[in-house]
Amino acid sequence: MKLRLFRRRLTISSPRMSVRSALPWPLRWIAFAIVLGFSAAIALWAFEFGKGIAGLDGKAHEELVSLREEVASLHADREKAQSVANTSGSLLTAEKAVQEKMASQIKQLESDNRSLRDDLGFFQKLLPASTTESASIRSLQAEVVSETQLKWQVLVIQPVKGATTFNGKLELTVSGTQAGKPWVMSLPGGAQLLQFKQFRRIEGMLDLPALTVVKTVTAKVIEGTAVRSVQTFKL
Repeated sequence: MKLRLFRRRLTISSPRMSVRSALPWPLRWIAFAIVLGFSAAIALWAFEFGKGIAGLDGKAHEELVSLREEVASLHADREKAQSVANTSGSLLTAEKAVQEKMASQIKQLESDNRSLRDDLGFFQKLLPASTTESASIRSLQAEVVSETQLKWQVLVIQPVKGATTFNGKLELTVSGTQAGKPWVMSLPGGAQLLQFKQFRRIEGMLDLPALTVVKTVTAKVIEGTAVRSVQTFKL
C-alpha cells in the first residue's frame, strides 16, 4: 500500500503542489519601485552623459540665450515702431484738422471777397449819373437761378446831399412766355413800400411757374401817382 502511494506521487497523476513566496506583497511592491527608480536614474544619467559627450547641452544653452536676446531686440523694435506709428497718427490727425481749418478759412475769404466786390460795385453805382433831384433806379439786376426761381436786385438813389426822405413804392414786373404763350407776373402782394433818404437796395427771390421763360424784368419807382424812374433788364 505504501509502495502504491509512493508510485502515485512519482507519476503524472500525483497531486499538484503550489510554491508560495514567504515575502509579503507590500515588500514586493517596494522592491519593484526601488528597482524601477534605479533603472530610471541610470537611464537619465546615461542621457545626460551622452548629451555632454556630444556637446549638445552647451549649444542648446547658447541658442536659448541668443533666442532670448533676439526676442528682446524684436520687442524693442516693436515698441519703437508702435511709438512711430502713434506719432504718425497724431501728426496725420493734426494735419487733417489744419487742412479742414484752412479750407474753411479759404471759403470764408472767398465769401468775403465776393461780398467786397458786390459792395464795391454797389458804391460805384451810387455815384450820381445825373443832376436830377428825384429818386431814380441806379441799377437793376436779375438772374434765373433755376427753372422755377428768379433772383432780382434793385438799387434806388437820390443823388442829392441832404435829400428829404423819399416815400413811395417799387413795382416789379416779369414778362416772358409760359408754354409758348405770352406771360406776365408781378411781385406777390403787389408793389413794395419804398422809404429812404440817400439810397436803398432791395432784393428778393421770385418763384416762377413751370415751363416759364423769362425775357425781361421791369422796375418802377412810384411816388404818389407819379412814376419817378423806370428801368428794364433783359435776360
